[in-house]
Parts: sequence; structure tokens; C-alpha cells
Amino acid sequence: MEPSRRRRALATAAALLTAVPAAVFATISADASVPPTPPGWTLQWSDDFTGAANTLPSGANWIFDLGHNYPGGPANWGTGEIQNYTNSTSNIRLDGNGNLRITALRDGAGNWTSARIETQRANFRPPAGGKLAIEGRIQMPNVTGSAALGYWPAFWALGSPYRGNYWNWPAIGEFDIMENVNGINSVWGVLHCGVNPGGPCNETNGLGASRACPGSTCQSAFHTYRFEWDESVSPKQFRWYVDGQQFHSVSQNQFDATTWNNMTGHAGYFILLNLAMGGAFPNGVAGHATPTAATVPGHSMVVDYVAVWTAGGGTTPPTTTTTTPGGSGWDAYAEIQAEQATSRSGGVVEACSEGGQDVGLLKNGDRLHFSGVRFGSGTARQFIARAASGAAGGVSGLVEVRLDSPTATPIGSFAIANTGGWQSWRTVPANISGVTGTHDVYITFTSGQPAAYVSVNWLKFST
Repeated sequence: MEPSRRRRALATAAALLTAVPAAVFATISADASVPPTPPGWTLQWSDDFTGAANTLPSGANWIFDLGHNYPGGPANWGTGEIQNYTNSTSNIRLDGNGNLRITALRDGAGNWTSARIETQRANFRPPAGGKLAIEGRIQMPNVTGSAALGYWPAFWALGSPYRGNYWNWPAIGEFDIMENVNGINSVWGVLHCGVNPGGPCNETNGLGASRACPGSTCQSAFHTYRFEWDESVSPKQFRWYVDGQQFHSVSQNQFDATTWNNMTGHAGYFILLNLAMGGAFPNGVAGHATPTAATVPGHSMVVDYVAVWTAGGGTTPPTTTTTTPGGSGWDAYAEIQAEQATSRSGGVVEACSEGGQDVGLLKNGDRLHFSGVRFGSGTARQFIARAASGAAGGVSGLVEVRLDSPTATPIGSFAIANTGGWQSWRTVPANISGVTGTHDVYITFTSGQPAAYVSVNWLKFST
């Protein structure tokens, strides 16, 4: 939860608490698998949290956020929440029954700990003219009343440009698929965008709605929370659901073109799961600081599965089990961030002086792999990279582009030596053989010396 949630006074929260008649919803076992993919949809990614009890969720799927903020980001995650996030199995673990449990604990000194994770992949978006669905089956912490004050579970997504920057919210977009505070029987769905404060998304509140969970309460049972981004309709639309019942929607025609493009025109989104304690949202609803002495620690947000599907469109990525950033579906003509490569051999991911991250200290034999780069029917004839070098005198090398295999003949390359420092960036072009269609792109590094000779911030292609 980012500056996204530096918001929500009691009046705003009360206004969102709309009364909706409860509906009967079928009971599903606590360890249900990811549901079958419906006709017309393609499963792009999922985690059903199968694994041995008291082990951590997959590091190939998830990044563990630690402490009280991202390095260089807003304190207390920008929201005033008070817990310290850890990767201890006391706070986050598989339960052995197909569920992830994130548990908030308080020590004898009154200090709270909990956990927060985000997907390695940061490119979840619909294919052109198609749809994206992000879904999770979750039981909120089963605690209510004064014992629940300060509990703030969330299932949400942030625009990929936020990763490594941490100060470009809310322009990059945020989809709150499920939020809840203080054990209230209600799910909030919220969109954040534009500028803060104010703007088209009414920041810092966002554009939100809420409703009671159908049938059983949000706290006493699992419910399915789903967000859809639909580019197959005009105007394009975002929709929020609980147990298949839509309770919120936002349309493209509510925004100016710049706002819409800023939140939908980048590489995509990454997904987050966390259980915060205290902060602006629960405090605003309670009318005072939370948690309190009456708050009872030890309750868990329980997650059965998280899944991402796409449907329709002319460029739907193929079904993939790739779980690292990038995954599939890169636009060849947009900036492709080096640190989000589908896979990487060598180099180090580091903070970049231009914002975000880069892959530094690349040397002979290293490579970056980007799966499913879409060149389309236009012919790309140039490769462009944002590169820097602090290599010692006499050390230089090639940055090469290969298609579909790391050992294929390069279709183009450029040479680079010291540019004045490892963060002294240059935009370097290279001519390439004409490329169309969709390909796996390998950026390989070849040098006659063993020392590191280049860092890469981003790359792209042009016609």
C-alpha cells in the first residue's frame, strides 16, 4: 500500500459502505485449486500455494517486501501503517493445505510484524483489444469488533513503473481489488490514478465503492475477489467483483487522454498481497489511532490462490508458466526495462540514477532474455539501448541482439567502452536486420576481457 492509501477520512469510508442485500453463495473447500479456465480465456499465471507446511511461498513467483518502506521510498509505505514486514514463517507461510497465511503479530514491547509480497512479474495487462482478469480467493482475518481495530488486509496491483521509482504514484495506476479494515464485513474496490491531491481519481481517496460479502461475512469464509480490465468495449472499462457479483466499475470516458495513457500505456502491473496494521484507512474509519490495546494479534489473511487470465485481442500472449518479470508480451517499440527481463544471466540489479533500476556490471558471456517481444507487421531496423560504462581503460565489448536463441547469429550490435561512469548514461543506436512478428529477444554481451564493461537501463527497437 503506497501513498495510495494516505487517505480516507471516516466520512469517505462511511460513504463507500453501501448496503447490498446478501446473496446465497456456494461453499467451497478451504484448499480449492485454481478454477478451470473458462472458454475464451487463457491462463497466464497462477499460484495455488501448494507446498509443505511452514515454508515460504515460491521465491520464483514472489518478491518479499521488508521493513517499513521500499529503499528510498515513502516512510511507513506512505500510509502511516506501523508494522514491520518480515519474511519469517511466523508472519508468512504455506499451511500445507494449499493456502498462504499472512499473520500479524505483536511482541511484548508492543511492536507489530506482518508480511507483504509482490509478484516477480510486472507485465500483467490485456492483449490489444482484449481483456485481463486478476482473481484471488481469500479469507480476511477472522476477527471483528474492538479486537480487529487496525487490521488492514489487501489484494491489489501497481503499475510497473512504480518498481524502483516509488514517487510516481498515482499516475502509474493502482487497482485495489480487495481492501478491508477493522474487521468490517465489507470489501472495498478502488482505482487510483492521475495526480495527488485531487485530479480525476479524487486523490488521495481514489474512485471506490464497497459492499458486504455475499452470504457469509468476509471474515468468516473465503470469497473470490476479481478485477477485470476490458479493452474489448468502448469506452474501455475497469470492473470489480466479489463472488461473481459486480459492485464497482470505472470507464475510460471519465478521464482525459493523458491520465488514461499514463495508467494503461506502460508494460503492465504487478500484484501484491499484504496485511498491514494501522494507518490512514483504518484510523479514518475508526476515528482514532489504531491498533489499540484491545486489538488481538495472531489473526491471518488466508489466500487460497491468485490467478491471471487474458481473453480476446489480436496479440494474446501464449499460455506460460514463466514467473519472472517480463514473462511474455513485450512491445518492441516501447522502452523495455532491463531489470524486468524474463531471465538474466550475470549482471546485478541496482538503483539507477535516472530512476527505477538497471542491470549493471555486465561482462563477457552474460545475457538478458525477453520472452515474446512483439514487432508486429512493421519492420524494425534499429536497436536502441540506454547504456553506461565505468570500465577501466582498454576494457570494452559488444552489446548484441539475437532472436529466439542465445547462440543465434546476432542481427546487430554496438560496441561500448567507458562513458564516464557506471551511471553516466548514453542512448546508443545500432542497425539491425529487418525484424517482424514475435520473437524471444536475447541481448548478449561479448568482450575479449573478463571484466565488467557495461550497464543497461532500457532497450527498444524502431523502424
